[in-house]
Amino acid sequence: MPPSLKESLESGLDFIEFLGDRIINNSKQELRDIYNSEFKDRRGIKDPTFASVVYALVRFNKARIHKGKIYLNVKPQVRVYCDQWRRPRAPHAQGASSDPQGTAGVPPPSSAPQTPVLTPKKKLVMEILHKLKTNRKELTADKGGIEITSDPVGTDGKVHFTVAALRELFVVRFHIVNKGSNSVHFTFYTALHRIRCFTLEDERKVTRACPLFLCPGESYEVVVRYTLIHYGHFPATMYFEFCPDLPDSVPFCIVREMEAVARTPLAVELGPVAPYKKLQVFTSRPCVRLFPPSSVVQRLKTAVKLGDYRYPTYLKEIAKQWVEDSDLNSIKHTMCVSRGLLSCSLKMKNYSHRFHLLLHLEEIQMEVDIRKYDLHNQTMNQDPSNRKLLTLSVPGVAENRPSVLRGDCLRVSKSEDTDQPITVYTGYVHRVELDSVKLGFSKRLLQMFLSNMKFEVEFTLNRFPLRLQHRAVDLAVTHQLGEVLFPSGAAAASLPMPKLRMFNQQLESNPEQHAAVQRIVAGSSKPAPHLVFGPPGTGKTITLVEAMNQVSRADPTAHILACAPSNSAGDLICERLMTHMDAHKVYRVYATSRDPRSVPKNLLKHSNWDEQQDGFVFPDKKTLMSYTVVVTTLVSAGRLVSGGIPVGHFSHVFVDEAGQAVEPECVIAIAGLLSAGKGQLVLAGDPKQLGPILRSPLASQYGLGLSLLERLMNHNALYQKSSDSGHFDTRFVTKLLRNYRSHPAILKIPNELFYEKELQVFADQWEREAYCKWEYLPKKGFPVIFHGVMGKDEREANSPSFFNVSEIEVLVDYLTKLVETQQKKGLPKLSAKDIGIIAPYRKQVEKIQKALRSVPALRKWEDLKELKVGSVEEFQGQERRIIMVSAVRSSINYIKMDKDFNIGFLSNEKRFNVAITRARSLLIVVGNPVILNKDPTWKKFISYCVEERGYTGFDFKDAEGEDDIVSRLATLKISEEESAVQQHVDPGWRNEH
Repeated sequence: MPPSLKESLESGLDFIEFLGDRIINNSKQELRDIYNSEFKDRRGIKDPTFASVVYALVRFNKARIHKGKIYLNVKPQVRVYCDQWRRPRAPHAQGASSDPQGTAGVPPPSSAPQTPVLTPKKKLVMEILHKLKTNRKELTADKGGIEITSDPVGTDGKVHFTVAALRELFVVRFHIVNKGSNSVHFTFYTALHRIRCFTLEDERKVTRACPLFLCPGESYEVVVRYTLIHYGHFPATMYFEFCPDLPDSVPFCIVREMEAVARTPLAVELGPVAPYKKLQVFTSRPCVRLFPPSSVVQRLKTAVKLGDYRYPTYLKEIAKQWVEDSDLNSIKHTMCVSRGLLSCSLKMKNYSHRFHLLLHLEEIQMEVDIRKYDLHNQTMNQDPSNRKLLTLSVPGVAENRPSVLRGDCLRVSKSEDTDQPITVYTGYVHRVELDSVKLGFSKRLLQMFLSNMKFEVEFTLNRFPLRLQHRAVDLAVTHQLGEVLFPSGAAAASLPMPKLRMFNQQLESNPEQHAAVQRIVAGSSKPAPHLVFGPPGTGKTITLVEAMNQVSRADPTAHILACAPSNSAGDLICERLMTHMDAHKVYRVYATSRDPRSVPKNLLKHSNWDEQQDGFVFPDKKTLMSYTVVVTTLVSAGRLVSGGIPVGHFSHVFVDEAGQAVEPECVIAIAGLLSAGKGQLVLAGDPKQLGPILRSPLASQYGLGLSLLERLMNHNALYQKSSDSGHFDTRFVTKLLRNYRSHPAILKIPNELFYEKELQVFADQWEREAYCKWEYLPKKGFPVIFHGVMGKDEREANSPSFFNVSEIEVLVDYLTKLVETQQKKGLPKLSAKDIGIIAPYRKQVEKIQKALRSVPALRKWEDLKELKVGSVEEFQGQERRIIMVSAVRSSINYIKMDKDFNIGFLSNEKRFNVAITRARSLLIVVGNPVILNKDPTWKKFISYCVEERGYTGFDFKDAEGEDDIVSRLATLKISEEESAVQQHVDPGWRNEH
């Protein structure tokens, strides 16, 4: 099919950008040569002919032809960005009561947290504490003739001191002097949100019922005695109230803040390297671009076109108005259409249009977020082994912050370049090292390159996965996949279950796994998907692999496509498949961007690795179709569609970890490959664990974060328990119940909260009880510890991410004890890979990694780098013998109410579930119990630890509650509205292609 006029125009505009500064008055023949030799099909995508492109450009007034020359009507432009997180979003009146997903189910646009109904007393406390927070300068100022000083001396109304050793007494004396000309009554004093690690004393025991009369010149002393028994930060706000000895006088108050700190030398070492400053917003300048020549060689010819799917320019303005909750007359109609599309239920009729809009909104935010990694005044070096490449240092690239893959491009310009427009050079990534990348540039840059030359570096968004998702939702409509994506069950049959002899003998004794395999082989759900609901540690991947083996045995003509969102999950499928299947029947397809060093050696020879090209090359269609099982990521499955693998060639499509992919990503492996009526789709995952990571709040709000697996399980009756029997229809869904991972004490709370108490403990007894007699357990036989820490949220330099050194001190202490006690008193020998540490904030991960390198006891481990420290997302699907969790979020300011507490990722039930269920034998959670108790899920977990005597550390009962403050401050009348605070956390970027 010839390209449409619009597609030709899109290619033409891309060609104009590709030309960069070569767009001045080139002859038609010269442009044709550049187009055919350098631009056309350079990305493995079939582009229109040069004649089609020129016709489209002329038709849309982007070019004109005169006397054999083509003049391009373009000017360098400044790229405009739209940050959807910029301002708080207010709910919009239109559609406020509608469900944007309907049966697809996501919170409606108006589901922002509602202001809680407060009792009069609680409202009063809120007003008092807010006044203290927002008018601190006024409240800490001496007034009414009263002056308050302290010993030790305070600064700016705050007394900060460090306690040299635990359990040592430290005294703070507040001196109150009446320096005015009138007498004053000292009526009351107290500490707000105090921690009961100190006592208040005064000789006359001043109260409102027994005030102290201070004549001019008289003084009085209030004494605070601190005794700290735990490391951490212990704040208090001292509140002093006075009343002039005059008729109709009004009471006034003076506030002083205190903070006692107990910390180890390690905590000092890990403190902020520089004061926190907000990251400067990047600016864009007009530019022209230069590209290096392409060297892409692929054997898989393009048969199905992949469009560009650029978002319309007006969508940024719509997103901006949406964020600001305003209506601009010029786009009012378009905005109403967009709102209407997202506010109605998801159905096949609006399927592609809705997802196109959501994906565009996500891309707009991704463009903003990727620019936060831009580098300034950065030097590059010539690669000594290949002088055509330049090496650029990119801190964080190893952790996908940002994600930079082989084949990606970066843009650089000379820092001192002041010309308008500036020249921007595009460099393609040839190799990614630990903290640097090797880039190929055009000859023009290489010829002028000098050592120590400084550059501005701009990171770019790889749009390829987004484009595949756009095409997938279009193909889903074209191939009429309604009964796959919105199954009714009308065609499903109650087929007899085949008698099977399991390849993996362990499944013979597991009724749920055995039944799932039987149902998949029988195809009892067709054309509806069969879902394998696999809670943590229940063996869903093993179940899928067994099903693939059985399908191949039952039908030798079957062809299977096995996919997962990540390469690691795909590799696991492949390795387990080859345990029982002839390895020559299995083919692992990797994207050209995959680093061969990260591929398991036993898989490389069964993959598309090409020694001659020193990279992964997609083989021709005939080769791909010759294998029984092809294993890819969901994104790479899109290459099979492009290559023209016929619809129906794959009789079965299996998707593991399906809950981690947005629906359009999952559909990449379905639309254009699976037959709508005859194919069998199998999705495995857990809707109670983490879903996909999104960056756009608007896309998330309207359902892009809902995976196909979760949508079906939550909003399709076929995949829900019968109200009569209380069981799932096993034709469509199998819930695995046997947990082979964790000690029952670790499993108990997640089982109660998320799995209806149905999970059964089948973990190996010796393994799960390995630490039940550890001498540092608060209660023997209960291998769960919650260690309460009063820490401090800190940030440094221009990183918005939080860290908490007090929690790191505790983690390191436990690690040291684990190392010192291994192989003693029946404990197993430990290696670094037996332990995992989870933290929700990137900066905490970095600080923990730094601490591990400085602890003498841990240096004994030669494989210390195998001790994984990462975010919850990085641990999904993994397990360790010992898991430690650092909750991070705390508060130095104890005058905030519960609605102000932002506990970051911890308020997400799915994130809690994943973090807690990674451990086999020992779980240690370190966090601030006062903060975490504000969240109902964490409150249940902490209460459980307290009841089972697994709680240790700071006794959170010593933290005074708001009701205690009410009883002491009920006579004050201070009022002002409360504001909300939003913290920014930087998640890692997906790099699975």
